Amino acid sequence: MLFGHVFVGLLGFLVHHGKHLKSCNYQVTLSKCLIVFLFFGSVPRRVLFVYSICVYEQLISCSSNKTMDPEYFQSHNMSWGTLGTVRPFPNFHPEQDAREIRTALQNKDAVTVVRILTNRTNAQRQVIAQTFEEMTQKDLAVGVKKAMSGELEILLLELLMPPVQYEAFRLQQAMVGLGTDEETLLEILCTRSGEKLREISAMYKLLFKKDLEKELRGETSGDFSNLVLALLNKDNFAVGVQKDIESLSASLNGKKADAALWINILTSRDSDHLNKVLDGLELQRGQTVDQTLDKKFTGDVRQGLKVLVQCIQNPGVYLAKRLVKAKTPILQGIMISHAEEDLLCIRAAYLKLTGTSLYTALQKQYKGDHLQALLALCRSED
Repeated sequence: MLFGHVFVGLLGFLVHHGKHLKSCNYQVTLSKCLIVFLFFGSVPRRVLFVYSICVYEQLISCSSNKTMDPEYFQSHNMSWGTLGTVRPFPNFHPEQDAREIRTALQNKDAVTVVRILTNRTNAQRQVIAQTFEEMTQKDLAVGVKKAMSGELEILLLELLMPPVQYEAFRLQQAMVGLGTDEETLLEILCTRSGEKLREISAMYKLLFKKDLEKELRGETSGDFSNLVLALLNKDNFAVGVQKDIESLSASLNGKKADAALWINILTSRDSDHLNKVLDGLELQRGQTVDQTLDKKFTGDVRQGLKVLVQCIQNPGVYLAKRLVKAKTPILQGIMISHAEEDLLCIRAAYLKLTGTSLYTALQKQYKGDHLQALLALCRSED
């Protein structure tokens, strides 16, 4: 028992002073110690729980270390549990949130609405919306529309959409009106799994009474259309890595590469397999895949294949490039879609790419309550 009390004292000192240490390995090791003593030690569980929260907060603060890069975040995914910036709110009371939002909407208090909705996961927002409707007999989205305006209104409404609905909405927006936003189509189709895209397709039909595949076919043409449709229907098939390398390499020997072969392979294998294939192809050809695509393909299909390859090799870097000089709908779309998944990785890639943190870049481009909402999703300086 004495040992337990000594450990608690030492643990308190380490947690209190841990913020001065630069290495995240320290906090990870400390968190492992917590688990060991929780199950095998004599330290009271409630004490360990309090300290575990402190360690968790310090682990999150490690993300501001400027030496980190996207590869760091990817390699530490199991330690962090998530690469997102928005995590489940620990002391979640939907009734209280709904009451606060109701009062805030009546007073047009954007600060309170932003504070609550950007600090809850999408699943928690759905519970709040349901509770709000039961409490007021009104739809929360309708209330937001009446009380808010401009870009902030749009952002809050998008935060209230379930993830699959939001992706379906973004695809529809990319095809509505004059011209097609091919880059957004590629972003969503390349970064989502086949299973997720099937859910999005079903939601698209439910929302817009139209078949997503038919819509994409009508908005695109040629090899690019074949690529987009293959992405929508992608699935994984087991084939030897070397066989795929040889097939892709052989397709490059003529004046014009076989687009159909590239599309088939890149949309029907898992990411680990494809990374090995692309690495092997680069070694064999003596140049990057990006350089190969520039030489052997033209037009929309070249751009589509380049985006697909970037998403296979490092989606965080691709999305960070998208954020540079992005217009508001694109920036908002990426930040909301990836806030619970991998926005930390995107942030790190953005810093490495531009020399400026995403947090700082947002402050230069936006202002007011809309800025505060975006900063809340971004979470912190890097």
